[in-house]
Amino acid sequence: MSKTKVPIVAIVGRANVGKSSLFNAILHKREAIIANEPGTTRDSLFGKASFYDKDFWLVDTAGLKQAEDEFEFTIQEQIMQAADSADVILVMIEAPAGLSEEDRRVAKMALKTRKPVVLVVNKADQARKAKPTDYQRLGIKEIFMTSVTQSVGLDELFEHVTSKLPHATINEADDRITIAILGRPNVGKSQLFNALAKKQQAIVADRAGTTRDINRTAVKYMQREIELLDTAGIRRSGRIERGVEKFSVIRSLSAIQEADICLLLVDVNEPSVALDQKIAGMIAESHKGLIIIISKWDALEDKDAWTHDTLTPTIKRDFQFVPWAPMIVTSSVTGQNVSKIFDIVLEITETRAKRVKTTELNNWLHKTTDRHPPAGLKNRQPKLRYVVQEEGMVYPSFKVFGSQLKYLHWSYRRHLERTFRETFGFEGTAIKFWWIDQHTPRVHGTKREK
Repeated sequence: MSKTKVPIVAIVGRANVGKSSLFNAILHKREAIIANEPGTTRDSLFGKASFYDKDFWLVDTAGLKQAEDEFEFTIQEQIMQAADSADVILVMIEAPAGLSEEDRRVAKMALKTRKPVVLVVNKADQARKAKPTDYQRLGIKEIFMTSVTQSVGLDELFEHVTSKLPHATINEADDRITIAILGRPNVGKSQLFNALAKKQQAIVADRAGTTRDINRTAVKYMQREIELLDTAGIRRSGRIERGVEKFSVIRSLSAIQEADICLLLVDVNEPSVALDQKIAGMIAESHKGLIIIISKWDALEDKDAWTHDTLTPTIKRDFQFVPWAPMIVTSSVTGQNVSKIFDIVLEITETRAKRVKTTELNNWLHKTTDRHPPAGLKNRQPKLRYVVQEEGMVYPSFKVFGSQLKYLHWSYRRHLERTFRETFGFEGTAIKFWWIDQHTPRVHGTKREK
């Protein structure tokens, strides 16, 4: 069974009506920055939510600000983006301020999308005389009075929104391998997608930004089913243009979450770009597999037998924070090393499923800490006692138990990961260490460790 496409719910509205607060309430965690200053959210944020066994992507969009702010979008453009990507649109207004012209424009444009639209009247506790009928003139039938900060009306809202969504859950037992092809615009993602799929399913053009949606196809390799996701290019924040491109970036980021392994394309003609490193960081933070693809090798002029040996170490230095990621040069035009990508994918898939015995893990931990004990901070001495691998995780995850672990210096944590990889491998995939503080067992006649 394949992974079901996860629907998208977008929250739109003018600035400072509580969109970020609602976003956080649905996710049950503080993901967006909340402040009284209008326009705190500059970039759209997304997160995965789940209610009543339905998974969906939740998007918190920027609010309306002055048009001269290059990072902001007008309300019309936000609604166009929501129409292009969302399955349900939440139009949010605030009760105390009454209806504004911006609110009317939002509602009008949302209704034009012909998508399910829900009106969320927030801060209703500050306007106790306000009633749903006061807002019917906006033309949105479904109206919910809420106070996000007081958790009023949220259960009814969540239940209603969920009823509008199709059942979409990700089957963790699915043995299909999902690969996301990522990178800046015009680095050859669609060409590689076509070369891997061996059929012309995506539009390939010389103009940057051709792919706005996620193209998907499934292939079989060595008896394994592999799903390919061709994403839109990710631009630097200040250069993301208006229109549907903003939500294309969001869909690209959601593809990282959906994928098992990500292919990050680096243009051989522009090998040292900070945004490439940022994308690699996002992939690593999502605990995915990663292969760095040096693309357009055929287009590199004046290359000789030594070019590969001199260029790849330079690029590796740019990605030294992910030294575990394999690097390969390719040409989608000539087919150079394209099939080898699948071989590496299968190797990483096997690595991500690898189990390490607890005795081996603790032998490594004790040898490492005996050879190089942690120094700690603020006169606190961290102690690492034992480590176990977590069960049922889709990526390699390990719990390290000890005391005073909050004083464990970041450089020592990096040292532990380096020695861990030297001992156990795990090439091609991010790993996760959970640092769990335990109270030191008290022995009669001694003081409890603080």
